[in-house]
Amino acid sequence: MIDKNLFKLLGKNKKYLIIIVILMIVGLLANLGFSAMLALSIYYASINSEFEKYIMPIGVAIGCIIIRYFIHRITVELKDLLGRNVKKDLREKGYEKIIALNGKTNEDIGVAGLTQVLMEGVEQIDLYYCEYLPQFFYAMLAPFVLFGLTVWMNFRPAVALICFVPLIPASIIFVSKYAKKVFAKYWGKYISMGDSFLDSVNGLKELKIFRADSKRQIKMNETAEEFRRITMKVLIMQLASTTIMDLVAYGGAGIGIAIALSNYNDGIYNGGVVPALFAIIFMILVAVEFFLPMRRFGSAFHVGMNGASAGRKILSLLNIEEYKWNEEKINSYDIRINDLTFTYDGKRDVLKNINMEFTKGLNSIVGESGSGKSTIVKLITGEERANIGSITVGNKSLESLSRIDYYNHLSVVSYDSYIFNESIFDNFKNAKLDVKEDEIWESLKLVNLDKFVKDNGGLDKIINEDSTNISGGERQRLSLAISLVTNKDIYIFDEATSNIDIDSEKIIMDNIIKLSKDKTVILISHRLKNVIESDNIYYLEDGYVKEVGNHNELIKLNGGYNKIFNTQKSLEEGFKDGDLNA
Repeated sequence: MIDKNLFKLLGKNKKYLIIIVILMIVGLLANLGFSAMLALSIYYASINSEFEKYIMPIGVAIGCIIIRYFIHRITVELKDLLGRNVKKDLREKGYEKIIALNGKTNEDIGVAGLTQVLMEGVEQIDLYYCEYLPQFFYAMLAPFVLFGLTVWMNFRPAVALICFVPLIPASIIFVSKYAKKVFAKYWGKYISMGDSFLDSVNGLKELKIFRADSKRQIKMNETAEEFRRITMKVLIMQLASTTIMDLVAYGGAGIGIAIALSNYNDGIYNGGVVPALFAIIFMILVAVEFFLPMRRFGSAFHVGMNGASAGRKILSLLNIEEYKWNEEKINSYDIRINDLTFTYDGKRDVLKNINMEFTKGLNSIVGESGSGKSTIVKLITGEERANIGSITVGNKSLESLSRIDYYNHLSVVSYDSYIFNESIFDNFKNAKLDVKEDEIWESLKLVNLDKFVKDNGGLDKIINEDSTNISGGERQRLSLAISLVTNKDIYIFDEATSNIDIDSEKIIMDNIIKLSKDKTVILISHRLKNVIESDNIYYLEDGYVKEVGNHNELIKLNGGYNKIFNTQKSLEEGFKDGDLNA
């Protein structure tokens, strides 16, 4: 009933759970004190006692009510504090894990699923910790506290009541085997629906162009219907479980009361230790208290199972293996790849026996799509790790470096570099916290974007989500400007000029070449015209480094590089001629 791994996530917050359970027990004792005083008052009334006799029971009863009130207030506040701490800790752990994984997830959790788990999932697991766990421990302790207080007073009904109590957890255990499967499916369907919805929204333009929106709507309806069905299963299961628990709770209480009344008729009340009428009334009042903690636990059980299912999704995120870094500092900016082989799935090698060296200057990696160019970027940045071989930075292995120190010297600009949905100034601040406006304008001028920014709201201009209010070329140049203002020592450009206009491409390439005079620059480009001025070019084919050298040397080899370069050149010249003839 308790997931040990989820319980460990509480960490230092376990102390709040312990205090809450203790307070709940104190609250139970206050309830029993009130019931005892009520039973005593009824007994005094039956024997026509004087008014002075009622002063003590009334005073104690009022004291119990006051204690119960403050216990309730403090318990609610502690549960709220526990919930806030748990949610904060889990979201921090989730965020830190995402950072450590460089935004990667596993096959079971996509982008939408990740959002749902860290938002809605954390809210659900909050109920697991704040409602389910306290009620679980309280429900385990409360019946024994009650038994200890009543058994000496009226033995037979006390024994009967304590014997019926385990029937509630027995019914919960019986239901839990089915419940775990249902709630696992529930969260699976929930995440699947979110992924499908996000996918549909992202591809809405394509769906409209291909007139596939109606087909997609049918699929979305089917996904929603599957989620509705699993939700109804959850509700039916909860209703059936609640009915069983009510039958046990109130049936057991009724039997206990019946035994207590029969004892009174038989004159059995523990040899006169307490007045018989008082003992019987007290047992009648507290009989249901034997079952209410377990009954409330049964209600919390379904909430707990939902939270536990969400918690396991969070655990699956937190348990994703992350690559380890150490604390070594960089002392040089030369990067070497030594006898490296890499595979994503353990079956097919994407890179095979790769040897490369990147020093100050312009270093380019080229090759056809799927040859492994972008995989090399992932390996250099530490997003992936080599299966065989090594990568060194300044004669130190990548694994031995401090990630923070390494990233302080490294910048990556790619075709999909993300511009945040905030002002241009704030986007620059993300890259360099203490950046000054003069530095920003100087960087924007280098990429010929300063006039555009001045004419469109200045540095306070808000960039829309997915950069929809600027062109592709403007987005790429802005990414480059943000990267330039950081003044890093190693720059990686991964298809940074892909899908943009010729003017923007020329501006970006001019800046890349200028950077390479003082920095270690690695350029990946499908367009070989951009790598002509490279100091060194690696030509990849089928995961192997087939050719190495500068542009002229590779042309003389008359190999794969020469073939692709001349093919692209012919196509570009043919396009220009055709354009002129038109």
